[in-house]
Amino acid sequence: MGKLIICDHPLIQHKLTLIRDKRTNTKDFRELVDEVATLMAYEITRELPLQTSTVETPVAETECKVISGRMLGLIPILRAGLGMVEGVVKLIPGAKIGHVGLFRDPETLKPVEYYTKLPTDVRERALIVIDPMLATGGSAIAAIDVLKKRECTQIKLMCLIAAPEGVKAVQDAHPDVDIYLAALDERLDDHGYIVPGLGDAGDRLFGTK
Repeated sequence: MGKLIICDHPLIQHKLTLIRDKRTNTKDFRELVDEVATLMAYEITRELPLQTSTVETPVAETECKVISGRMLGLIPILRAGLGMVEGVVKLIPGAKIGHVGLFRDPETLKPVEYYTKLPTDVRERALIVIDPMLATGGSAIAAIDVLKKRECTQIKLMCLIAAPEGVKAVQDAHPDVDIYLAALDERLDDHGYIVPGLGDAGDRLFGTK
């Protein structure tokens, strides 16, 4: 079973409280999501492999550590996932970015893929699927399905908040995928919203209704 990691750093928790607050305006909401994504990126990259490199300081030659060539890819789920990408890119500027677009069929309530654009070498990369909300898990499962159909095997999922129902659904469908969260909330309500949650992340990021 993939790991479930709650990123409980005090700065993340402080900023997440401001993100949840319904009084937080679009500009501040967007900036806070960006900042939390950067902080979470520290945790999600903790296990990147290192190798030794020799450098010359102003004082002496020494052996130091550098990341050992691991190629990363960021896969935001459109549209809300876009709000977290730049925060991660600040730490990993060499990462390539792909996109997966999904919408919910109004009759079946199942996610439908409408857009996918991935790096040409996506199979060789360690991928981070990004979406602020993990509610029912439908979109995350569908996005991971899209990647696995293209023979991608190194996949992690990064979300701000999740409901237990969504975590279980992803773990059942994709037990090999580690899930990184800033918070695991109480439950889903009858409309599929996370409680206490933060409302609709896409609407709050982009100022729409």
